[in-house]
Amino acid sequence: MDKIYPDPATALKGLLFDGMTIMSGGFGLSGNPESLIPEIRKAGIGGLTVISNNAGADGFGLWMLLESQQVTSMIASYVGDNKLFEQQYLSGELKLELNPQGTLAERIRAGGAGIPAFFTKSGVGTVVAEGKPTEFFDGEEYIRETWLRADLALIKAWRADPAGNLMFRKTARNFNPNMATAAKVTVAEVEEIVPGGTFDPDCVHTPGIYVDRVVQSTINEKRIEKLTIRPREDA
Repeated sequence: MDKIYPDPATALKGLLFDGMTIMSGGFGLSGNPESLIPEIRKAGIGGLTVISNNAGADGFGLWMLLESQQVTSMIASYVGDNKLFEQQYLSGELKLELNPQGTLAERIRAGGAGIPAFFTKSGVGTVVAEGKPTEFFDGEEYIRETWLRADLALIKAWRADPAGNLMFRKTARNFNPNMATAAKVTVAEVEEIVPGGTFDPDCVHTPGIYVDRVVQSTINEKRIEKLTIRPREDA
């Protein structure tokens, strides 16, 4: 089955609606679905709940959907240097559910694995635990966390074949593989599309059974969120 679509707009056709929940891959600015996010903005849908490690940076990534006020709720683990994210949260425009990063990753993985809840020590005795059931195991207190699932997952990979099998490179292999398993529909943008049979099965990071649509990226900026340099020492 050929899952390749000609462009990002076509790859999202018929999938978008007001009030939907979207998972968006990426860690900082690595592995962001750079080509698909602008199409969400163009579609003009609103009332979105977005599940992502962060919300991009000024002028880039999910920041675009915050700036257009299409997002009403974020489930994330990192605010970072995104001033718009901070402003909208502090003003009450944006609901925020902040998770420890490992908890966020496990909630997404649980959603893909069909595990509705699990227990973790992360957040015990902090605001993270407020309103959540707790239980003791071997004398230690644990918080019960619930799975995360979405209507749509937007992910970014390095390479794909027509069947939707994916390979990632380095830090881009972050939240993306788990998100691909935890949504009703997964759309992957990739840097390169290769012929079927190219991949060694042992080298496939995300099997095509989890991927519904594939499109080649139109944007591959690969920005660096923070670049720190120092003068080169004399030899």
